[in-house]
Amino acid sequence: MTRGTAVVIGANGGIGRAVATHWLASGRFDAVVGISRCDPRLAELHACNYSDDAIATSGRWLAEQQGRVERVAICTGLLHDAALKPEKRIEELRGDAMLASLRANTVVPALWLQALLPTVARGDAPCVVAALSARVGSIGDNRLGGWYSYRAGKAALNMVLQNAAIEFARRARRVKLLAFHPGTTDTALSKPFQSNVPAEKLFAPAFVAQQLDAIMDRAVFDGALDFIDWGGQPIVW
Repeated sequence: MTRGTAVVIGANGGIGRAVATHWLASGRFDAVVGISRCDPRLAELHACNYSDDAIATSGRWLAEQQGRVERVAICTGLLHDAALKPEKRIEELRGDAMLASLRANTVVPALWLQALLPTVARGDAPCVVAALSARVGSIGDNRLGGWYSYRAGKAALNMVLQNAAIEFARRARRVKLLAFHPGTTDTALSKPFQSNVPAEKLFAPAFVAQQLDAIMDRAVFDGALDFIDWGGQPIVW
């Protein structure tokens, strides 16, 4: 039995591609829509450059073109690129790099929540929306410091998701929000930092997609945000 539409934002990234592939293979959905800057060659594609206007336009397109949206995975984020490296010391902070990290890790997912609300809130069908957060965004779990920009961006994302969960409990009661920590996944994002990761703690993207799907299936529509890891365990805020 099919169950409406599934949407993957960031469908050309390692985890996003795996989630789209998993959902396509499951045959559970009428459509799996990938949204990305470039063609992920997996699913129906809607291109978006993640500017404010482009995200709003994509949200309107989803509202007009798609039926019931019952799964959304927001798989965007930035840890490093040619101009940005995780900071080990406060002396390494640069304002432009911090703003780029906050844009990718907080602002873009927040704007997607805004753009998706008219689609996921309509009708009586339940919808689970998961955004990729990270354990390093936990203030209570932070024992090592460092990675200022990335930690701050993911902590801020968690606050955005918490705000949205409170608001959606009034306006979109059939929507469940998840802040999902995938663990260290074998993708380009983690590649420079894998040397000290035990083999059993470095997860294949397909495994993470399977875990996320199972967690979304078990979601309880209680109006609360779950900050949860790949194993289904809650993470301290």
